[in-house]
Amino acid sequence: FVRARAAQHGIALNEQYDPAIGDVSADQRKLKQVLVNLLSNAVKFTPDGGQVGVKADRTDGVVTIAVSDTGPGIAADDLAKLFREFGQTASARGHEGTGLGLVLAKRIVELHGGRIWVDSELGRGSTFRFTLPVGAK
Repeated sequence: FVRARAAQHGIALNEQYDPAIGDVSADQRKLKQVLVNLLSNAVKFTPDGGQVGVKADRTDGVVTIAVSDTGPGIAADDLAKLFREFGQTASARGHEGTGLGLVLAKRIVELHGGRIWVDSELGRGSTFRFTLPVGAK
């Protein structure tokens, strides 16, 4: 679904995985839900011809996954709203969505002992990151 939507809009999907990551003991279905949500949002907010990247690496017993985009970015005042129920930003209101995807992603990540956050700047895109401890359940 994400690949098809990206291709339809000429958005390049770039993947970079550290081969030393190994396995993370997690609910694979739930982890996939988090990734699909973050990637879907990145594609949704990236203009035609833009780029979306996903990167995964492992440091000190923690796996960090980052999903970045070349979208419009998020205003500093709106960053705190993102992980609250129905916390859509003004720029997101013109797009489809319930305002619950990031809330669910946050809950899933935290239930696995990780954390999730975003770095963003207007005009420069966004990077959503989440961590999972190696051996998380």
